[in-house]
Amino acid sequence: MTGIPDGPSLDLDLFSDDALTDPFPGYQLIRDTAPAVYLPRYRSWAMGRYADVRAALGDWESFSSAQGIGLNDLANAATQGMIIATDPPEHDKLRNVLAARLSPKAIRNLKADIERRADELVEPLVRQGSFDAVGDLARAFPISIVLDLIGLPQDGRDKVLGWADAAFSASGPPGPRTDAAFPLLQDQLAYLSSVQPDQLTPGSMGRAIYDAAAAGEIRQESCVPLMSAYVTAGLDTTINAISNAVWYFARDPEQWDLVRADHSLIPGAFNEVLRIEAPVQFFCRVATRDVEVDGQRLAAGSRVMMLYASANRDERKWQDPDRFDVTRNPVDHLAFGYGMHGCAGQGLARLEGHSILGALARRVERFEVGTPVRRINQLIRGLDGLPTTVVPAA
Repeated sequence: MTGIPDGPSLDLDLFSDDALTDPFPGYQLIRDTAPAVYLPRYRSWAMGRYADVRAALGDWESFSSAQGIGLNDLANAATQGMIIATDPPEHDKLRNVLAARLSPKAIRNLKADIERRADELVEPLVRQGSFDAVGDLARAFPISIVLDLIGLPQDGRDKVLGWADAAFSASGPPGPRTDAAFPLLQDQLAYLSSVQPDQLTPGSMGRAIYDAAAAGEIRQESCVPLMSAYVTAGLDTTINAISNAVWYFARDPEQWDLVRADHSLIPGAFNEVLRIEAPVQFFCRVATRDVEVDGQRLAAGSRVMMLYASANRDERKWQDPDRFDVTRNPVDHLAFGYGMHGCAGQGLARLEGHSILGALARRVERFEVGTPVRRINQLIRGLDGLPTTVVPAA
């Protein structure tokens, strides 16, 4: 697209330090301005209202992922062939490779092991009394589970979190942060390319990907992008949700009392953490035809930021959306996306989150936290550190 299209526009910087630290005033401005607002800095439209974002995510024929989900050409080219940057029928072929392993039945079969791992991690942390809720708890838990399920060799695992962080940040607009992240995204792809199928654990998800290629179900060149997608996406939602849960329960101990008194609230509490602090802030789509969004015309070829984190705090959808309420149970939040590109691994992420909250609810009466260290990433919002002291349950 060239020039500024007709319609409401805002000269809004969503990627400054201040905006990445606290994006919600900018999201509010977008929601208040129009259903779709043009941001000339990024040559992109932005949609921030819940109903519009959900409807667009459910209409892949009008809002395509195949031209990339980021705001710069390099990242969009690098992610070509990844499951998040495909449309049917290619998307369906890639998703079906691991569909059975991520099905509700398969996840239920993992429940006992993951709950055991949660107890084994939480018990000594509570006993020692003080820890970093990000590094010692939130990061330590999913990385071993996800990388074991994918079957990656031990060598190189220590770099996976940094690569995953960069893979997300590389999808921001052109600029210094994107320039710094992009080489790390390339490092991740080079590492995964160097892993031979026989190095992957037999029976693992990673081995299943290569088996599908050998059987002709997917192209051989799809293996590394598919591995990258599951390595990257399988970590951040859970890491950020767990650390944010500790942060929110420390700030609002009455909500933690409700969870401790009734463990059936844990699934709803996890949903509420994801709603109020959506880890993925946005993914882009490209309009395949002229589209109207509540009367606003978006021309074919328009790139559109789908602001998940804004939609999850839309006052048109949620009553008192900035209030943390574990009894709300917002099952239709958009932190996992929606529609065809709804997160394939969300069942695993939920099981991990529920298991950690359950382990904590059995052992912790109160959380006390120091000043959180905010993680600066162009696509992911979360914490980089959270000094935490716990009062053990009697």
